[in-house]
Amino acid sequence: MDGGAETQVDGPMSEFAIVTVAELAPPTGYSHAIVVSGGRTVYLAGQTSQLPDGTIGGSTLTEQYDIAAGNMLTALRAAGGSPEHLASLQVFVTDVGEYRAARPALRDVWRRHFRDHYPAMALLGVRELFDPAARVELMGIAVIP
Repeated sequence: MDGGAETQVDGPMSEFAIVTVAELAPPTGYSHAIVVSGGRTVYLAGQTSQLPDGTIGGSTLTEQYDIAAGNMLTALRAAGGSPEHLASLQVFVTDVGEYRAARPALRDVWRRHFRDHYPAMALLGVRELFDPAARVELMGIAVIP
């Protein structure tokens, strides 16, 4: 990778390197890009707040995000990974305004599950998710060294 004068790369290039690009707005709660070399790639299927009995848990977006994050990390750990191996995360929500309003509470949920690790992320507003009771779905890609 050729990082120009306007590109800052933090961390060792042998595993994960966070790329911050000066020409873009400073990232808040995500990374502009993650460069990964080596390791095994794990593609994490979309996880909602589905409970073991198949029902959707949580009545608020924040409660559902908490459960969905736990479900995604359960799948990641089963594949041999941990939160810091997450390179990319897509967050699908049925109400972007509700997500914006919940950001302070979501920060606490994020830190509980992921600490200070911020992968490359996207927030996508969708009309509905597969289960009509679901308000949020998380889908990620991890690289395990």
